[in-house]
Amino acid sequence: MTDGNAPGTAVRRDRFSGGPAREFLSSLAADEAIFAADLAVDRAHVVMLAEQDIVETETAGAILSALADVEAAGHGTLSEGEDVHEAIETAVIDRIGTDGGRMHTARSRNDEVATCIRYRLREDLLAVAEATIALREALTETARDHVATTMPGYTHLQPAQPTTVAHHLLSYESAIGRETGRLLDAYDRTNRSPLGAAAFAGTPFAIDRKRTAELLGFDGIVENSMDAVSARDFLVEAAATFASLTVTLSGLAEDLIVFTNKGFLELDDDYASTSSIMPQKKNPDTLELTRGAAGDAIGELTGVLTALKGLPRAYNRDLQRVHPGVFEIAGVVRDATDVAGGAVATAEWNTETLSAAAGEGFSTATGVADLLAMAGLPFRSAHEIVAHAAASIDDATDVETTAATLDAAAEDVLGESLFGYVDREDLERALDPAASVASRDSAGGPAPGTVEAAIRRVDSAIATDASSIADRRDGLTEATETLEAEVASYV
Repeated sequence: MTDGNAPGTAVRRDRFSGGPAREFLSSLAADEAIFAADLAVDRAHVVMLAEQDIVETETAGAILSALADVEAAGHGTLSEGEDVHEAIETAVIDRIGTDGGRMHTARSRNDEVATCIRYRLREDLLAVAEATIALREALTETARDHVATTMPGYTHLQPAQPTTVAHHLLSYESAIGRETGRLLDAYDRTNRSPLGAAAFAGTPFAIDRKRTAELLGFDGIVENSMDAVSARDFLVEAAATFASLTVTLSGLAEDLIVFTNKGFLELDDDYASTSSIMPQKKNPDTLELTRGAAGDAIGELTGVLTALKGLPRAYNRDLQRVHPGVFEIAGVVRDATDVAGGAVATAEWNTETLSAAAGEGFSTATGVADLLAMAGLPFRSAHEIVAHAAASIDDATDVETTAATLDAAAEDVLGESLFGYVDREDLERALDPAASVASRDSAGGPAPGTVEAAIRRVDSAIATDASSIADRRDGLTEATETLEAEVASYV
């Protein structure tokens, strides 16, 4: 047996166990993130070895019992080593003797770690996907309450056209819905097993790669053994998806921050804080941190791509540094998504302030131009009339004055009255923000009826995506139960 306090380990023994670079080489501390994954991978591999008569049943049982002891003791009790894989194997050998080394038959740390990373990452992808579902539900429920709540819409942060709170929030639901899809796509490409590829060239042992994949809940195997141990594109995809999601979250957070500044909404106290010196302050700190998470995620994606750039096949030690940050950023992204959903769900929208601001900056100007174009004027001529009038309009809510100014502009541009083309009542209706919104009933527009129909479709899409996530979770749970049952038959 190996003395846990001696420099020798299951892999290195005395030859490469000492020296000043040992600590630099070690990933044991960071590997706590894949401790549970490694135990699962070890168990599945040992069960398969026994089923294939590569190790004896009694030996398999002893190894599996030792793994249970290692799990109970926890990651913190592992002796020093280069990584969690070596440390667990050493711990097993310390418990049962040299037969513990049979657990590594027909396997390399290369395929082992690649499998552990995928095993862990798929959980992170599902957790973040579940957070997006909660956020989409919060956006949709709030939209349902504000289908008719008019508000200013902006381009370049300038008042542009009136819209509704519901229409604005559903724009983010659409974007987050695509992020859910990306997460599920990333999950499906991640959920393939490299186990059995060995170092990169396969093994002469009669292993069953599909069996270990099944026991671990993978949908299949990464077939080419060199690709299986080398590939980290699934980490790139996950990091890119996390970065994309945080960019969308950052936009949502920024909008909510701006809206709090304008008095359009008030955040719940649970999602705000106060100043340490200015007692009157209520700061949107959680949203600012949500916005800041995008920088972390983008930085992680850049780090992953940079680490992988130019690596030759098959395994290189650089890969040791690629995955820990992706696991970390997954937690940050999940938390940021949860916070964004909570902030949306609990915020109070100031409907009167929103309604009063909806027409600011002559935001109904485009509606007037549309009205003139529908009356027969070329749109460019209609645009010129309204632009000519806009310079003289200080308050478009003064309907009579605005109508007179528009008529004077038509005389200047066309040499004839505006009311030769449109009725005064229709013009005044076009100047009303609520009526302007109601008229915009094209597909995807903000008209209340159009938005209500959109909400029904969104409800269905969210339910479908939630079901897809649940199906994947159920598959993992079923595999875990199967593996536990198989292990129990040996111990």
